[in-house]
Amino acid sequence: METFESRVRAEFAPKNTYLNTASSGLLPARTVAALHEAVRLRAEGRPLDSLFADVEAARAAFARLAGVPVGRVAAGSSVVAYTGLVAASLPAGSEVLTAEDDFTSVVNPFYARGDLKVRAVPLERLAESVRHGTALVAVSSAQSADGRIADLPALREAARAHGARTYLDVSQSAGWLPIEADKYDYTVSVGYKWLLGPHGVGFLVVPEDFGALTPILAGWVAGENPWDSCYGPVTELAHSARRFDLPPALFSYAGMRSSLELIEELGVDAVHAHDLALADRFRSGLAGLGREPVPAPGSAIVSVPGLGHRQPELDSAGLGVSNRAGNLRASFHLYNTTADVDRLLEVLSG
Repeated sequence: METFESRVRAEFAPKNTYLNTASSGLLPARTVAALHEAVRLRAEGRPLDSLFADVEAARAAFARLAGVPVGRVAAGSSVVAYTGLVAASLPAGSEVLTAEDDFTSVVNPFYARGDLKVRAVPLERLAESVRHGTALVAVSSAQSADGRIADLPALREAARAHGARTYLDVSQSAGWLPIEADKYDYTVSVGYKWLLGPHGVGFLVVPEDFGALTPILAGWVAGENPWDSCYGPVTELAHSARRFDLPPALFSYAGMRSSLELIEELGVDAVHAHDLALADRFRSGLAGLGREPVPAPGSAIVSVPGLGHRQPELDSAGLGVSNRAGNLRASFHLYNTTADVDRLLEVLSG
């Protein structure tokens, strides 16, 4: 009988102690095989229809993970492109509330508009800072720099009370933390981190009525009949969120389809329990070293102040971690083990 551990072992064989999924996830064996096959199709001049089918399969898989109908999911390539789309939909003078030092892709397009009122507050004060006149609250579910998780129930309640829309980036949590996209106006994610896909994949979940978004980035793939929309203006936009699609990186989506299949097979709840057990083991070990991580209960990302400078040393020792804002950031995912945690603690203690 296959177990969680046996499925993981069949897909991953890292050559070092890799604890840096918050930067990019490892590719499963099945994903590598899918990428090779996609490249072979192109190299041999065979029809690429199956690669376009991979886009739709990946869209459907993400919709299942997000808990929304597939018609609400747009397929693109990055978070920042969709942040720009949302930013472009806001009337001049609109107030956008963000968390201080959130990831640039989540906030910068609002600043780049130049005619929006962007207000940044500490993450812990985000919900209480929503006020009359706030048009949009934009935040990452888990902070890239240190793993802190936003108080999303409080944020939803505050936004609802003040008539504000919500824009949630789940790039640092999708794959280990359940997604509840139906509870937000817009939900966005890349695929190359915890979802274990290649770079070049991004998803956007929109409301059934599209949330007042204008498809200003629409090209031929955004047409109701894409192959009939290749020349001149698109005369009929897709009746679904596909009207917000961006031209797909076909190789990347071929791999993404396989990666999402693995996440679904394992189950997000099982991945969540596995990842948090390792993160909590690391937090406990840090206490034994006299170190206190940034408080981020319930997060698979652990950030340790004052140790970021040791990242090159750890890299030389075969330990993949990150230096973020001067902190040592370790992130634990399904291919990690207790031995990986203990190895990191051992090197840090020395």
